[in-house]
Amino acid sequence: MSPELPDILSTPAQTPETFSAPAPAPEVLPVPLRAGACPLGICDGSGFVIEEDSNTASDCRCRAARIAGARTRSLEGRIPRRYRGVSFDRPPVSDIARTAPAQIQSVRRYVQRIGANLDAGKGLWLQGDVGTGKTTLAMLVSKAALDAGRSVAIYSLPRLLNLLREAIDSPEGKLDLLDRLTAVDLLHLDDLGAEARTDWVLEQLYSIVNARYEAERAIVATTNLMPDELSERLGARTVSRLVEVCGDLIPLYGEDKRREFRAPAQTA
Repeated sequence: MSPELPDILSTPAQTPETFSAPAPAPEVLPVPLRAGACPLGICDGSGFVIEEDSNTASDCRCRAARIAGARTRSLEGRIPRRYRGVSFDRPPVSDIARTAPAQIQSVRRYVQRIGANLDAGKGLWLQGDVGTGKTTLAMLVSKAALDAGRSVAIYSLPRLLNLLREAIDSPEGKLDLLDRLTAVDLLHLDDLGAEARTDWVLEQLYSIVNARYEAERAIVATTNLMPDELSERLGARTVSRLVEVCGDLIPLYGEDKRREFRAPAQTA
């Protein structure tokens, strides 16, 4: 026979004096990031500022950027080797400044306020013929953002569209890539208009630009297209969004600067 179970309902209730105060539950702090030093020099690298007097933690100003950086780590966020030494003080930028001082000053002002511009979702775009220095100037902007501890994704449009095509059949899917492109502080798009114009290309480009527009995220872009070609090649809706995000085009004209720095031909 099974042992008789006690009658729980008939068990006398304990008096209040018999209870001991429960031990306080340990405070659960957010999971720290600890992926390196704080780029702002505020926290210990965990992403939190600890108040020792009250034993509480609050988000450091670096945390949001570090989370975005972790989420977008698989994106292309490195300056290409050719552009790692770009500077306002050396060629070709110093040479461009002699022929286009107003344009260089516009880029310099943007870089000097890189944090505020990115926080406001304000970008810029540069237009000009081949070799006029627009990609170099755009790389200056991306370099400044990276130096400020911000997340950046750098792509030529043809390369990015190829990744979108591949993502359609990937386990994560295209939407995951679009979400990560939206999450970065700065999206650098080079060679807008270099891809053949198709309905699919126009749809993808609009999806990327519109997502950044709605999230109030900055874009730096370059294009060879003349202003009167933009709507035809990129789509009127996309151009409208780019104007909202980037403001007016910064035009760069002149001869191909790359020719000035090419090695002389070897003689036989």
